[in-house]
Amino acid sequence: MSEKDRHVVPQGSDWAVKKPGAERASDILPTQGQAIERAREIAKQTGGEVVIHGRDGKIRDKDSYGHDPLPPRDKKH
Repeated sequence: MSEKDRHVVPQGSDWAVKKPGAERASDILPTQGQAIERAREIAKQTGGEVVIHGRDGKIRDKDSYGHDPLPPRDKKH
């Protein structure tokens, strides 16, 4: 995991955008969709990865942003 990565995690009834290992969230938003969009904005600027967690804490999805000289073939999009 990189400092550039952002995790979208549940926080009470809201959703938080956090760096790996951070105690405090950089953003807290009312919906997961809004938190994902904010995490994507940050990752596009820094070139990191967005890791989306479900309410159960398990990773649901990941998306990378930035320059990758050998990008994987994305089957989702």
